Amino acid sequence: MNFDRNTIIGFVVLGLLFVGYFYFTTQDQKAYQLEKAKADSIANAKKPPVDTAALEVLQQRQDSVLQVTTAGQFNQAADKEEFVTLENELMTVVFTTKGGQPHYVELKNFKDQQGKLVRLASTDFDKIDYPINTGVNNSSQIASMNFTASEVKKDADGNSQVSFILTSADSAGPAIVHHFVLKPNDYMIDFNIQLDGANTLLTNGALNFIWQSQAKQLEKNIDYEKQNSQIGFNEAGEFDYYGVSNRSAQDFDKNLKWVAVKQQFFNTAFIAKNGFESGKMEWIVPADSGLIVEAKASLQYKVDALSGTSLVPLQLFYGPNDYKILKSYNYELENLVNLGQGMFAFVKYINRWIVLPVFDLIKSFVGSYGIVILLLTVLIRLVISPLAYTSYLSGAKMKVLRPEIAKLKEKYGNDQQQISMEQMKLFREAGVNPLGGCIPALLQIPIFFALYSFFSSHVALRGESFLWAKDLSTYDSIFDLGFNIPLYGDHISLFTITATITSLIISLYSMSMTPDQNNPVLKYMPYFFPVILLFVFNSLPSALTWYYTVSNLITLVLQFIIQNYIIDNKKILAKIEINRKKPKTKSKWQERMEQAQEQQKKLKEMQQKRK
Repeated sequence: MNFDRNTIIGFVVLGLLFVGYFYFTTQDQKAYQLEKAKADSIANAKKPPVDTAALEVLQQRQDSVLQVTTAGQFNQAADKEEFVTLENELMTVVFTTKGGQPHYVELKNFKDQQGKLVRLASTDFDKIDYPINTGVNNSSQIASMNFTASEVKKDADGNSQVSFILTSADSAGPAIVHHFVLKPNDYMIDFNIQLDGANTLLTNGALNFIWQSQAKQLEKNIDYEKQNSQIGFNEAGEFDYYGVSNRSAQDFDKNLKWVAVKQQFFNTAFIAKNGFESGKMEWIVPADSGLIVEAKASLQYKVDALSGTSLVPLQLFYGPNDYKILKSYNYELENLVNLGQGMFAFVKYINRWIVLPVFDLIKSFVGSYGIVILLLTVLIRLVISPLAYTSYLSGAKMKVLRPEIAKLKEKYGNDQQQISMEQMKLFREAGVNPLGGCIPALLQIPIFFALYSFFSSHVALRGESFLWAKDLSTYDSIFDLGFNIPLYGDHISLFTITATITSLIISLYSMSMTPDQNNPVLKYMPYFFPVILLFVFNSLPSALTWYYTVSNLITLVLQFIIQNYIIDNKKILAKIEINRKKPKTKSKWQERMEQAQEQQKKLKEMQQKRK
């Protein structure tokens, strides 16, 4: 016992010594660092001030020396960056001699949130690059080299053309030409690379492209814009895509036709007419709140290096996600327009073959897009009116049977199972399908999802105002809260409120037409949906919430007319009595349902007997 006490005391003392040692050592280190900081401060104060301008000049000289070294036989190329402009009716393309490529693209028919023309490929990150051999054991990236620009020419077809030329010091040596063609009323730029002496410029005929694209915020709601932004590509003749936040890289091992960075309403695409052999694309969503995505594609292109001159036919697209425009190029670029993707891909056929043609037809003689949406909604409701009539007729039959259902509840009390069985018998005798009102409603769901995709992606709605909505492609805000409510947002959308109120009125009206529900979940379920709409719809495009409001108003009018002027309850009751007298044949589903209910009833009786 004495030994144990001494051992414990020893460990305690040893621990205190360690604590003391680390404490005093730390204090000594702090004191040393403080003294050192004072000494460094004094020393720095005695030093002459740093000439930042001189440092910049020195850095530029070092960069210049490095550029001359890597440029090799191309060191006589122009050392001054210049800009050349091509334009047509749709866009202005400003080229730079540095790398002989687009510097930025300005779309004439679209404006950003600041009221300025939309610019694409306008950041320092955006570039087209590839390495070339500039001498023995020497190479350089093409984007760092300055080309010489030719004069802008216009041919008989109205095409604007410009070439950027990079020649070696030896007139007989290799040369590179970047030739661009901009056609009238076109968003596509032809980009042809001519390599004179490809066998010396490239190693094993491999042209390794680096294509970088940075997408800046262009829409009002950046979260919704990110949600509708994608990385798209066409590999081996098949289109595919990834949401910018769902993945960060994709490898290509088959013939790759094009890659694209698609925002909600605009995209930039890099296209190889003969296809890239392979490659990889990587992307990130920057923390910067003003950026949607940064993407970098490494793409391999095979060149016939044995021939003296090689031509690489490429194309660049900078423009809107307009289905008809993209489809006209026959590259399947139109798939970038989300008219239905993922599990709802089937609705794209509704949009492509029905909604879009009808929408364009109405727009051809109606000026306001808000009125176009209203008329489109009326047409859709007319087409599905037979389904609506079937639903209302089923509701009317259920209403006629309400007194008899009430008697069943009074007779069997709290025995829900027996009530359910008797209700099924009653419905079968009367020739009433209890699901008759649900099936037509379910068939309308694809139409809703089709229109959801359509209104979220149709670029024609962008910037179009209607009533209090300044832009039908985004939410209509009548009041900015100044703070964010989880799941709701930081604003109040009036079209969302009108859609919610009209949905609630429909729910109340429908509840009055159906038998009383003892189940509290079923009883209050119709009220949950409008509340959910209030939160889900608040940040959706006002075109969609306006459509939903109009659709709900039409529903209310149809319900009132059909229930009060078309459906005759006396005739329905008489028909039900006739159906009761007819011999009944049970469907297999009804037989299985009754068997299951009978088994549950027997099981319940057995359990009660045991108790």
